[in-house]
Amino acid sequence: MAERARHAAHTPGGNRRGVAPLARIMRGQPARGTYGALDLGTNNCRLLIARPAGDGFIVVDAFSRIVRLGEGLAASGRLSDAAMDRAVAALSVCADKLRRRNVTLVRSVATEACRRATNGVAFVERVRAETGIRLEIISAEQEARLAVTGCQALLEPGDGPALVFDIGGGSTEVVLLDEHGDDPLHIGDWFSAPWGVVSLSESEPHVGEDEAALRAAYARMRARVSAAFAPFVETLRARGVPGGRLLGTSGTVTTLASLHLDLPNYDRSIVDGLIVPAESMRHVSQRLAGMAVPARAKLPCIGQERADLVVAGCAILEAILDLWPAERLSVADRGIREGILRTLMAHEFRKS
Repeated sequence: MAERARHAAHTPGGNRRGVAPLARIMRGQPARGTYGALDLGTNNCRLLIARPAGDGFIVVDAFSRIVRLGEGLAASGRLSDAAMDRAVAALSVCADKLRRRNVTLVRSVATEACRRATNGVAFVERVRAETGIRLEIISAEQEARLAVTGCQALLEPGDGPALVFDIGGGSTEVVLLDEHGDDPLHIGDWFSAPWGVVSLSESEPHVGEDEAALRAAYARMRARVSAAFAPFVETLRARGVPGGRLLGTSGTVTTLASLHLDLPNYDRSIVDGLIVPAESMRHVSQRLAGMAVPARAKLPCIGQERADLVVAGCAILEAILDLWPAERLSVADRGIREGILRTLMAHEFRKS
C-alpha cells in the first residue's frame, strides 16, 4: 500500500534521524502533491519523484542503480548478504531523496527476487529498520498491471489485440490487451515466466570458447524460455489470437533499440516511444549472441554492467517474438514506476 511521511534517512553507523512529516493533500483540492514511486527489482533499484501536470506528471527527481539483488538466488534460494547490502545502500539514497523532496505520498514495491527468496520478508524488515522505507512485495499480476499502466500510452495505435511485455531481472511478464470493452486497458490475460536476465543467465549461462559454442549456449537459453512460455502459447491458440501490436518495456529493449540506431550514448528522448522493425531487434540479438562478454562490453549503450546479462534478455525477447508475430515493436523506457505514479495520482484526485 502507499504510505505517507514515515521515511527516515540512514546515517553512517546504523543511526537513524527522523524526517519531518511530509505535506498532506488537502481534501477538496485536486491532487497537487509530490509523489514517489520506488521499484526494487531483481537487478535494479529505481526511484521516480514527480508532481501532477495536466493529464500526466513532471519528474522532479529520479534515481537508478544496478544492485543485482537476485545474484545467486537461483542456486541458494536466498538473498545473499552482499546483494542485500548493495540494495540497502541504494535504498538509503532513495530515502534521502524522498525526504529532501518533501514527498506527499509514496509506494515502494519489491518484485521477483523478494517473492522467491526464503529470506525476502526478513530483508523487507531490514530495509524498514535501516532506511524507513516500507517495501511491499507485490504479486506477478500486480507487477504486470503496473507495468502496463505505466507504458500503455506508447502502444502503437490500431485495432485488435496487443501484447505488452516487461523483461525483468528475475521474471518476465506478458499481458494480452483485448480490443473488447470500454476500458482502453482491458486485460484479457497475463502470464509470468520465471526467467529474467539474472535468473536465466545464472541457470543457463551464455559461455563458450568460440562463436559456435556461444551460439549453442544461446540456443539452450532460448529453448528454456520457450518451454516456460508454452502454457501462454496454448492460451493464445485457444483464444484464436493471431498476434498484432507489440510493446516492450525493459532495459533489454531500450538497449537493443539503441544498438539498432547505432547511438554513441543512450538517449531516452530518442528511444522512449521508438517503433523498431521486429526483424531488426532479432538481428541485433543474434549479433550479440555470437559475441563474448569483453566484446559486448565495448559496445556503446551496453558497457561492463550490462554485458554479461544482455544476451539473456535477447533470448527472452526472441521467444516473445516467436509466440507473438509482429512486424514492429514499440519501445518504452517507462513501466512500473510510472504505473505507480499514475495510480497514486488518480486515487488522490478521486478522493479530492
